[in-house]
Amino acid sequence: MYMFTIDSTTYDETQLNMIQIEQLITKHRTLVGRIKKNQRYYEGNHDIRHRRKKLKTSANNRIVCNHAKDISDTATGYFMNSPISYATFDDEGQENIDKLTEAFDRADVDDVDSDNAHDMSVCGVAYEYVYIKQDTTEIALRNIEADHTFLVYDDTIEQNLLFGVYYYRYKDAITSKYCYRATVCTKNYVNTMILECSGQKHQMVNEPVPHYFGNVPIIEYRNNKLCIGDFEQQISLIDAYNKLMSDRVNDKEQFVEALLVIYGSLMGDDSEEVSEVMKILKENGLLELPADARAEYISRTFDENGMEVLRKAIKEDIYTFSHVPNLTDENFVGNSSGVAMEYKLLGLQMITGEKEKYYKKALKRRIELFCNYLNLKAIAVNPNNVKITFTRQLPKNLNELAQMIANLSGKVSTETLIEQLPFVEDASSEIEKVKQENEENVKLQQEMFKSQNDNPFNQNEESNDETKGDASNSKDLKQNSSKAN
Repeated sequence: MYMFTIDSTTYDETQLNMIQIEQLITKHRTLVGRIKKNQRYYEGNHDIRHRRKKLKTSANNRIVCNHAKDISDTATGYFMNSPISYATFDDEGQENIDKLTEAFDRADVDDVDSDNAHDMSVCGVAYEYVYIKQDTTEIALRNIEADHTFLVYDDTIEQNLLFGVYYYRYKDAITSKYCYRATVCTKNYVNTMILECSGQKHQMVNEPVPHYFGNVPIIEYRNNKLCIGDFEQQISLIDAYNKLMSDRVNDKEQFVEALLVIYGSLMGDDSEEVSEVMKILKENGLLELPADARAEYISRTFDENGMEVLRKAIKEDIYTFSHVPNLTDENFVGNSSGVAMEYKLLGLQMITGEKEKYYKKALKRRIELFCNYLNLKAIAVNPNNVKITFTRQLPKNLNELAQMIANLSGKVSTETLIEQLPFVEDASSEIEKVKQENEENVKLQQEMFKSQNDNPFNQNEESNDETKGDASNSKDLKQNSSKAN
């Protein structure tokens, strides 16, 4: 990871040094080769596809086994398959948090988060641009290309962020020279400029435009400390696997197309006769030889078992060192307890935890930018009061989970226990729903009880029963009195 820094004493956001920015862009273009290579491997354009034949007659199958895409998709899906949820650390600011999440929804943050997670996995870093939609006052978000974006910091020990640059290269139709069109975002302004590549002809497209976000509206999301992609360090193993599989198919093909060797006879006196004999051989599959001559096919022999052992070893190393499980592995599938599954996913959980750490750090900047702008609309949101929660899509043993919750009931808060349930997104909201349902059930029971007491039919039945009881008692008393006399 290369960090771009400049002398803070010479920096003025209202008077940007265009020559300096052009030099930074030129430097950045020399460092994006690894990002482009990662993107190429994810798309399936591996080095094996450009391998040339050693001999014109030799087979040259170029097979791509795209483990890079499989690793990246698995890691991205585990990290950002479920939307990020936002809440407050206290109930007082819930109303304002709701307004913040509404602004997030209008800006399609879930889609941007998914794009960011993809770029992080492939390129090692992702960038997003926060801006105001044209002819509106609504905040918008956009994922921007990692190979055309970078941030610039000052040269102090604190490394304070100064500005961000988003650029693209084009050819001028008039001068036929290559130029950069760069958008430079400082803490207060957006600048657009045209920079001639390796030249001195630079110009501002317009005057600096205020963006009202209170900080640089370009946000960097790191995959890890060194901005390394999920499969980047396994590319050599992926190349080895591709070569092995390609050569394996080549050997099979060359075994079928084995060379015919003839001993003790010539196929002809000149090239014309040889060609005629070869034509007959191809058409009829037969060849007449003198009595003292013989023929046999020559083919390469290879150890199929040894190749299979090597293939499995390389594939295992690819997934082992990437810390991403091979979901098709026979040792991974099958019935496993929750603890066993967590052990199998331990490596993935570790790299995902690091992703989450850096993503939360960048999300705080996004929240800060949104809050600064919402404050201008008299919507007071404290960015420090926003709780960020990531949800993992892990297979859960619900029986084990239910038993665990039952055992911890009364020892751990209800909210904490409910948060463990995979199908519950918001524990606080779920508790409130349960409370409302209980109140409604109590109210319903009270109403049913009251209706039974107020029913005149029941009252008549009860009075009739009492009358009948009194009459029966009176009759019994009379009978007892007669017997006594």
